[in-house]
Amino acid sequence: MSAELLSILALIVMFVVATVFPVNLGALALVGAFLVGTLAAGMSTDDILGAFPGSLFVILVGVTLLFAIATNNGTVDWLVRAAVHLVRGRLAAIPLVVFVISALLTAVGAPAPAVAAILAPIAFGFAADYRIHPMLIGLMVAHGTQAGAFSPISVLGGIVNGVTRDSGLPYDNLVLFLSSFAYNAAAAAIVFFVFGGHHLFGRTHAPAADPAGSPASTGSPAAPGPAPASSPGAGTDAGAADPALSPAATGSPGSGSGGGGVTAAVAPGRRPGDAPATSAPDAGGLRLTAHQALTLTGILALCVAVLAFQLDVGLTAVTVAVVLSLTSPKANKGAVERVAWPTVLLICGVVTYVGVLQEIGTIDYVGSAVAAIGIPLLVALLICYVGGVVSAFASTVGILGALVPLAVPLLSQGTLGPIAMIAALSVSSAIVDVSPFSTTGALLVANVRGMERDEFYRKLLAYGAAVVAVGPLAAWAVLVAPGWLG
Repeated sequence: MSAELLSILALIVMFVVATVFPVNLGALALVGAFLVGTLAAGMSTDDILGAFPGSLFVILVGVTLLFAIATNNGTVDWLVRAAVHLVRGRLAAIPLVVFVISALLTAVGAPAPAVAAILAPIAFGFAADYRIHPMLIGLMVAHGTQAGAFSPISVLGGIVNGVTRDSGLPYDNLVLFLSSFAYNAAAAAIVFFVFGGHHLFGRTHAPAADPAGSPASTGSPAAPGPAPASSPGAGTDAGAADPALSPAATGSPGSGSGGGGVTAAVAPGRRPGDAPATSAPDAGGLRLTAHQALTLTGILALCVAVLAFQLDVGLTAVTVAVVLSLTSPKANKGAVERVAWPTVLLICGVVTYVGVLQEIGTIDYVGSAVAAIGIPLLVALLICYVGGVVSAFASTVGILGALVPLAVPLLSQGTLGPIAMIAALSVSSAIVDVSPFSTTGALLVANVRGMERDEFYRKLLAYGAAVVAVGPLAAWAVLVAPGWLG
């Protein structure tokens, strides 16, 4: 058996084992990378460890550490109140605002992971405090970042247009951008109604009286509160009352309250036993304490450093977090423990294994096998699926850089429209970044509030699988199959 086939089989086995046994998939993936890399491909240990996503590791740790501090001292709660004030309390507008801001930032050149790293913790604050389904608000961030990701001045747009131009193929900046925006906007609209956004119409801000209803989902028992009613498996009738109006202090299994009693109030986004905030959030206005003002300044500095000066988001976030910790060590005690370490292991382990697959040549092996079929429309569909499936686990930039040249011989035949095919391939490879194994999806899992992290991970994994199954087919059916775009 070839190393390429063995590596694919090992990946399938890892997913099965992680499903059946309570073993972290990331740990399994690291073992798989070690065994497959050394025994099947003859890779050195340095080459295997070279596939470890150090940048992604720092992003996950840095961002979750910074926003753990911001949650502890009430800054995230202040941002939630300020945002609701700006939309005049109309909660239905919050998901739309999150989507538009995410799209705008990536459209003007910010990398999608950087935008997700900045916006996801704040957006989840909306979800936790105002009973907006966490999947709804999280996916608005994810699809928003992808909606603007292929503008002519964006990172992905520049890469795709550059590779296409270097290959001697015709390209159209506007078609590429509008295709991505339209598909992600359509996905966001579906998400809005599937995850209870229609319940928000006509509602103005009215956070639950008991702040214990906004648990911080940190992977360990949180302050008791109900899961949103529209959440499958939440133990309530999704078709009953408006999920946002459910009582706050009902207790939930595993919350430490015995499954039913009302416990003492815990500030939104905080856990029992966390270090006390410097002061209680000002529920009646938008006044900032000194430490909250400093934290907000740090978050703004992160935005400017990343978006304007293109500094690394992970290292910058760690720097800001350390400065904040030094200014108030007592208030920020315990923030490191709230970093999403199981999620970090999960994501980094899987991405390491995919890096080994790329080093072995498994991705090129699969792509070449698809391209050899010889039926242009079918090959186009399969290439879109290769882009979607692989990009759900690996770098979208890297996949597009590899698959666009792979499609050149097919497009040179003149059977398919190059502009349509490139647009379809780009959409297929980027829309799947909602997967929890992509950088954007991993940031959502790491920062989720209002739902247990394991439950959110499972739901995001299921949603990502649905997008992988449907997204490439939809892009191919609309852009490539009709042959209307040259």
